[in-house]
Parts: sequence; structure tokens; C-alpha cells
Amino acid sequence: MNADIGNEILRLKEKGLSKLCVEESLEKIAALTLEINKLKKEKKAVIAAHVYQRPEIILGTADFVGDSYKLAKDCVGVDAEIIVFCGVNFMAETAKILNPKKRVFIPRKDAGCSLSDSIKAEDVRNLKKNYPSAPVVTYINTSADVKAESDVIVTSSNAEKILRKIFEKNKQVIFIPDKYMGKNLADKLNKKIGTDIILWDGSCVVHEKFDPEIISDYRKKYPDMMVMAHSECPSEIIKKVDFMGSTSDMLKQIENTNASHYMLITECGLGELAAVKYPNKKFIAMCRLCPYMKMITLENIKDTLLNLKSENEIFVEESVASKAKKSIEKMFEFAE
Repeated sequence: MNADIGNEILRLKEKGLSKLCVEESLEKIAALTLEINKLKKEKKAVIAAHVYQRPEIILGTADFVGDSYKLAKDCVGVDAEIIVFCGVNFMAETAKILNPKKRVFIPRKDAGCSLSDSIKAEDVRNLKKNYPSAPVVTYINTSADVKAESDVIVTSSNAEKILRKIFEKNKQVIFIPDKYMGKNLADKLNKKIGTDIILWDGSCVVHEKFDPEIISDYRKKYPDMMVMAHSECPSEIIKKVDFMGSTSDMLKQIENTNASHYMLITECGLGELAAVKYPNKKFIAMCRLCPYMKMITLENIKDTLLNLKSENEIFVEESVASKAKKSIEKMFEFAE
């Protein structure tokens, strides 16, 4: 083992990677992260990674880590020529829309999203025909084409705040595409589904499959634990938790509270990140892997930076991008 790889292993250990479950040896991971970080400098590139990504990507190579909202803001005007987005397609599209003059790449073009795939631009146009006076409030987990048909984009961290503002001037709102998030928000805002808020039949393959009974079982064992769930979860889950929010909301809640244990009901990546970020706090695993988020590997990132293949580059038609950008910027305006 050469000295550079040895030093990189030490860096990764200091980051907490040795405490997490990874598929490869630290030596192999270190060789890859070392090469990737050198390539970033050579290509004037940055790596944005969603919190659901593999820990070796987050801790070893990422320049920005966060949920959809944070990453969207982090990518605005970033000082780089290339953005490598480690997430899913709609996130990379958002980065391209906000940085039209930069080259944006995704290491796996087939990293999709069941929620984003549930709705097309034509579906939104039909909804607008049926409810012509209702503004379209769209969750960020959607394609650029859908965003272009929307009035304002929201994320799980700001959806409630923005919807409250929208309802100040509108009696009826179309909220797409997550039916569970829509139902949870309707309950919080005391709005009637089908009358006040029109929903779409979309859902996340990860968050819709948690078992609410497990929460009850764990509460018997850990009565002082805090249970937090992502707002994409069904209401049967939300009714049993102490806190609902985005991944960034949950991390803030952990930081600002002192529960005996924390149960995080979301994709496994957040639990891994929380364990590293807050080593003195105790976490109970209740998570599911996102098959799309976990597609990207360090090898994919290295290959992307080395070759900058067109098949990995993100392109959004200018006519679509300009309309989508307006709805995203409206989110920034309402969220501040």
C-alpha cells in the first residue's frame, strides 16, 4: 500500500466511514476516492450527493450533501465547470435548469424515481383543464417537463409553508404527484381532499411500504424514543410518529433534542449519515433501501469524470428549462 492510499484511508476513517456498512474494503474505496478527488480538480468539477447515496460517496467525494432543496440551492452559481450529480435524474435536471451554462452529468442515467415516473406533462395539462382556476403546486420529485407545467415547486422541507401562502389567495390548489404527502399536508392545513386540494395518484416505492405496527412494538421497548418520518410516508405511519418532515428537518430535530433513541422512517442513507453526524446519539434502524439512489457507485463516478460521455450528460430543452426555472425560482421566493 502506498502512502497516498494510506493517508486517504485515515481520512475516510476520520470521517466515520469505517463504522458504516460498505461493500468494498477501505483500501479499494480509498484508491477510488483518491482518484476521483484528483479528477475533480483536473476537470474543475464538483460532486453533489443526496443524503440517500452510498456512504463512501457522501463521505469520500461529495462537495455538497443534502436533500433536494439544499442541493438545488447549493448548485446555484457553483464555482465549477462541471457538476456531477449523485442522485436521481430529476435532481440532475434541476441542477442543469439552474445552471444552464455548466455541464451536468449523472453517473447512472437509469437512476430514476417511481414518484417522478408516475406523472407526465400531459397529465398536468389535463389537470389544469379540469381545474382552470387552481394553481399547480408540484413536489420537486418530478421531471423537467412536469415542472415546466407548474406554478411553483416545493420540497418536503418547505411544502407546508408554501401551501399556506398559496391558500391565502386561492380556494383550491392542485398538489402533485405524491398522494401521501398531499394527504398529510391536507390534514395539517385542515383542507378537504377533492375540494380544497386536488391530488394525483403517485407514491414513492420506498416510503409507502413501512409497517406502522413496528413503531408500536419499539415504543414498548424504548418509551422515550423519538420517531420521525418522511412526509412521503402514508398517513397510517404519520399518525404514529412524533415528527414529520424532510431529511434535513429530521437532522435538525436530532441536533436540537435529547431523546433516548431516534427512529428514522425513511431511506437507509439518512440513518447512516445521522449515525456519523451524531455519534453520541442512539438510532433504531427502520429503513428501506432506494434501488435507484443506491445504483451509483464510486466506479461510476470515476468513469463519468474520466470520459464525460454524452450518454451521462443532462440536457433540458431551453423552452422547457425556462418555464421550469420560473417555477423553481418561485419556490425560492416563497420559501425565504
